[in-house]
Amino acid sequence: MSTSTDRHGAPTSETGARSAPGGDHTGTREPSGPPEAHPLLARLDSPLSTYYLLIGSIGALLGIGLIMVLSASSVSSLQENNSLFTVGVNQAKFAAIGLVGAVVVSRLPVRTWQRVGLGVIGAAIIMQLLVFVPGLGVTVNGNRNWLRLIPGLQLQPSEFGKLGIILYGASVLTVKRRLLGDWKHAVIPVVPAAGVVIALVLAGGDLGTTFVLIGILFSILWTSGISARLFGFAAAGGVLLVVIMARVSQNRVARITSWLSCDTTSADPLCWQAKNGAFALADGGLLGQGPGASREKWGWLPEQHNDFIFAIIGEELGLIGTLTILLLIGLITFACYRVILQTDDRFVRLATAGVMGWIVVQSVVNIGAVLGLLPVIGVPLPLVSAGGSALITTLLGLGMVISFARSEPACARALAGRPRVLARSLSVMSPLRKRTR
Repeated sequence: MSTSTDRHGAPTSETGARSAPGGDHTGTREPSGPPEAHPLLARLDSPLSTYYLLIGSIGALLGIGLIMVLSASSVSSLQENNSLFTVGVNQAKFAAIGLVGAVVVSRLPVRTWQRVGLGVIGAAIIMQLLVFVPGLGVTVNGNRNWLRLIPGLQLQPSEFGKLGIILYGASVLTVKRRLLGDWKHAVIPVVPAAGVVIALVLAGGDLGTTFVLIGILFSILWTSGISARLFGFAAAGGVLLVVIMARVSQNRVARITSWLSCDTTSADPLCWQAKNGAFALADGGLLGQGPGASREKWGWLPEQHNDFIFAIIGEELGLIGTLTILLLIGLITFACYRVILQTDDRFVRLATAGVMGWIVVQSVVNIGAVLGLLPVIGVPLPLVSAGGSALITTLLGLGMVISFARSEPACARALAGRPRVLARSLSVMSPLRKRTR
């Protein structure tokens, strides 16, 4: 085959195809290597992706929650406190405290978390016992689950019980990792210690928090790798316990009966709440009535800024708003799952699974009640509903997960090599100062 040169002087074949210099002049293009990954997928492969995903999704969900608490509570706050902003400002104060705490704990090393488990669960049990002391314990909506610290300030010890079960369970099961084939080591002392917290919360009448505590315990046990048979027995025991808990309390029986028999003609207060929650979601449609434009918060929907804030979100922000909430909760869950997959530390894996179970179970119970799929048992929506104790402890738990994400070797190296914000700002401002002189 003869060759010639094109107008640029490069050799070509008879067919006119330019030949590669110094190679086999076949006219075919050499492979250029594997295709580049999509930019979004490349960012997910970054060692900092889980860290930033946690911070971004937590911050977005908290921001929406603060705005919606202010909106949902404005009418009741005006009626009770002569101010539209009382509940919203209080929630912002608790958010500030929780954020400071989350920033502090996100810098703690993993071993610190592992050492404080016994102290946290012990403190939670003591505080939960104080709930039953006359003058200290406070009953809210039929649940004796609050401590009065000073006039106007109350604390819910069961929220700290969630952290206690996570830290204590993860630390003990980490130490016993080679003995978990024996059911006695898999159960003792984690299940009895968690059982004390659960029993005290249940004695106060708080069935919703009891569900969440059981969900946290099961998440840790499942992730620890105990045998499927033992886990099956534990699950059966948990279901039996829930049935017994529901049967021995007239309040809980009434909640379940109201849920099963609720219709448009029922005058039951719990059914009234569920119906108006459904009306709020229906009125919202696709895009909602607009921020602040809810009609249900004008005395129709009880607990509109707490247990049923998801209904107000649906009414004011529509289906788009509710799906955004679900997306952000899903992103937090996904980020926790990435921490579990990426770590080789057993304690980190178990503690993160506990926090993930906490967020998922509590969200399902809250949203399920608003949608009418579950009885109304009074559980706040994480990072969204009003409530100081719940907000602060949730931020502390997620701050712990952020500390785990930061402690991964690749993430730690990337953060250490990243220019500091102050140094970057000074480097940007330096040329500007020179130009102005």
